[in-house]
Parts: sequence; C-alpha cells; structure tokens
Amino acid sequence: MQGIQLDLISEARISQMASMEKVRYIIDEVRKGKILVLEKGLNPMEEAKLIEMTMSAIQPDVFSGIEMQSYPANSEGSLLGKFFKKQSNKRLTVIGPANQLKTLKKDRNLISALVSASK
Repeated sequence: MQGIQLDLISEARISQMASMEKVRYIIDEVRKGKILVLEKGLNPMEEAKLIEMTMSAIQPDVFSGIEMQSYPANSEGSLLGKFFKKQSNKRLTVIGPANQLKTLKKDRNLISALVSASK
C-alpha cells in the first residue's frame, strides 16, 4: 500500500524523552518521509536545536529539510494558573519533510497544510 504515514505522538511519549532525544527522533522520522503531529510542541530551545541540526543534515536529492508549524502557547491560561504564575505551553505541532508538507494557512486556531505523496 502506498501513501503518506502520519504519526500522532502523545504528550506522554514525547515528555519521556530528553531534549536531544526528541530532536534526533524527529529528524530520523521525518527523513523516513513521515509527517509527525506532536500533541505537545517543543520548547524554544528544542525548536532552535531542531532547526540547527536539520540545516546541517540537508542534502540535495536526499533530505530537503523540514516544514514545521505550531499553535502558539495558550496565553490566557486558567484562573488558578494566573494566580500561581503558571502558563500552559501546550500546543500542537506538525512537522514533516519540506518537499511533502506545505503550510497553506496558520492562525491561532487552525493549521491548514497540503501533503504531497511525491518525494
């Protein structure tokens, strides 16, 4: 069967990994042509490291890099969260091969993407 593999990764699974383990896992899976949807996004340092490592791994005709979009962190939070100065950083993140995933539209409540089967 031919198609596109879409992996939905729970917050529980991704939170068990160390930062570098997350970055390496994402790059390895995207290099295989998978589209990843992370229930909880990466923190800014992990995103920066992912971009840095991806840029060094790009090879024409082998690995074209990644496309990544995330919902912004929830700035409203709960009343108790505001009281205790806690902010939720939960957000959905979509990551895939740059030659297969193209973001069409993104706003606070929607990520619209076109996924292509061609590599």
